[in-house]
Amino acid sequence: MCVGIPMVVREADGHSAICESLVNGCGETVRIDMSLVGPQPPGSFLLTFLGAAREVMTREDAHRTADAVTALMAVMSDGHVPDIDSLFPDLADREPQLPDHLKPAARAG
Repeated sequence: MCVGIPMVVREADGHSAICESLVNGCGETVRIDMSLVGPQPPGSFLLTFLGAAREVMTREDAHRTADAVTALMAVMSDGHVPDIDSLFPDLADREPQLPDHLKPAARAG
Protein backbone atom coordinates (compact mmCIF):
# COMPACT_ATOMS: atom_id res chain seq x y z
CA MET A 1 0.00 0.00 0.00
CA CYS A 2 1.24 3.49 -0.80
CA VAL A 3 0.24 6.42 1.37
CA GLY A 4 0.92 10.13 0.99
CA ILE A 5 3.21 11.46 3.72
CA PRO A 6 2.82 14.98 5.10
CA MET A 7 6.09 16.89 5.32
CA VAL A 8 7.35 20.36 6.10
CA VAL A 9 9.88 22.15 3.89
CA ARG A 10 13.12 22.80 5.77
CA GLU A 11 15.33 24.01 2.90
CA ALA A 12 14.05 25.17 -0.48
CA ASP A 13 16.22 24.74 -3.57
CA GLY A 14 14.24 25.57 -6.72
CA HIS A 15 12.65 22.39 -8.05
CA SER A 16 13.56 20.33 -5.00
CA ALA A 17 13.51 20.80 -1.25
CA ILE A 18 14.77 19.11 1.89
CA CYS A 19 11.64 18.16 3.79
CA GLU A 20 10.99 16.65 7.21
CA SER A 21 8.34 14.00 7.80
CA LEU A 22 5.58 14.87 10.27
CA VAL A 23 4.66 11.20 10.82
CA ASN A 24 5.40 9.78 14.28
CA GLY A 25 7.68 12.71 15.06
CA CYS A 26 10.48 10.74 13.42
CA GLY A 27 12.20 13.82 12.00
CA GLU A 28 13.34 11.94 8.89
CA THR A 29 14.50 14.33 6.16
CA VAL A 30 14.46 13.60 2.44
CA ARG A 31 14.88 15.52 -0.80
CA ILE A 32 11.48 16.02 -2.46
CA ASP A 33 10.79 16.89 -6.09
CA MET A 34 8.74 20.12 -6.18
CA SER A 35 7.91 20.09 -9.90
CA LEU A 36 4.16 19.53 -9.41
CA VAL A 37 3.63 22.28 -6.80
CA GLY A 38 6.38 24.73 -7.69
CA PRO A 39 8.95 26.21 -5.33
CA GLN A 40 7.70 26.58 -1.74
CA PRO A 41 9.37 28.51 1.07
CA PRO A 42 10.70 26.85 4.23
CA GLY A 43 7.87 26.16 6.65
CA SER A 44 5.42 25.13 3.91
CA PHE A 45 3.47 21.92 4.47
CA LEU A 46 3.22 19.36 1.67
CA LEU A 47 1.59 16.05 0.95
CA THR A 48 4.29 13.90 -0.65
CA PHE A 49 4.08 10.61 -2.49
CA LEU A 50 6.96 8.57 -3.91
CA GLY A 51 9.48 11.39 -3.47
CA ALA A 52 7.39 14.16 -5.02
CA ALA A 53 5.23 16.90 -3.53
CA ARG A 54 1.65 16.45 -4.75
CA GLU A 55 -0.17 19.16 -2.79
CA VAL A 56 0.50 22.20 -0.62
CA MET A 57 -1.38 21.75 2.67
CA THR A 58 -2.39 23.87 5.62
CA ARG A 59 -0.60 23.20 8.90
CA GLU A 60 -3.82 21.76 10.34
CA ASP A 61 -4.41 19.40 7.41
CA ALA A 62 -0.78 18.24 7.49
CA HIS A 63 -0.92 17.40 11.19
CA ARG A 64 -4.32 15.72 10.87
CA THR A 65 -2.96 13.59 8.01
CA ALA A 66 0.19 12.77 10.01
CA ASP A 67 -1.99 11.54 12.88
CA ALA A 68 -3.99 9.32 10.51
CA VAL A 69 -0.83 7.84 8.98
CA THR A 70 0.61 7.26 12.47
CA ALA A 71 -2.56 5.35 13.45
CA LEU A 72 -2.45 3.32 10.24
CA MET A 73 1.19 2.40 10.83
CA ALA A 74 0.45 1.34 14.41
CA VAL A 75 -2.48 -0.85 13.38
CA MET A 76 -0.44 -2.44 10.58
CA SER A 77 2.59 -3.13 12.80
CA ASP A 78 0.96 -4.82 15.77
CA GLY A 79 -2.75 -4.17 15.56
CA HIS A 80 -2.79 -2.23 18.80
CA VAL A 81 -3.32 1.50 19.11
CA PRO A 82 -3.68 2.60 22.74
CA ASP A 83 -5.83 5.66 22.03
CA ILE A 84 -6.89 5.68 18.39
CA ASP A 85 -9.55 8.34 19.05
CA SER A 86 -6.80 10.86 19.86
CA LEU A 87 -5.37 10.28 16.38
CA PHE A 88 -8.75 10.87 14.71
CA PRO A 89 -10.30 13.67 16.82
CA ASP A 90 -12.42 14.85 13.88
CA LEU A 91 -14.07 11.41 13.65
CA ALA A 92 -14.38 10.41 17.31
CA ASP A 93 -17.80 10.61 18.96
CA ARG A 94 -19.81 11.21 15.79
CA GLU A 95 -21.63 9.21 13.18
CA PRO A 96 -19.91 8.77 9.80
CA GLN A 97 -21.23 11.14 7.12
CA LEU A 98 -21.44 10.57 3.39
CA PRO A 99 -19.84 13.22 1.20
CA ASP A 100 -22.45 15.44 -0.45
CA HIS A 101 -21.77 14.04 -3.92
CA LEU A 102 -22.69 10.48 -2.75
CA LYS A 103 -25.94 11.34 -0.94
CA PRO A 104 -28.17 11.27 -4.06
CA ALA A 105 -26.94 7.77 -4.96
CA ALA A 106 -27.59 6.54 -1.41
CA ARG A 107 -31.15 7.89 -1.46
CA ALA A 108 -31.79 6.27 -4.87
CA GLY A 109 -30.39 2.90 -3.77
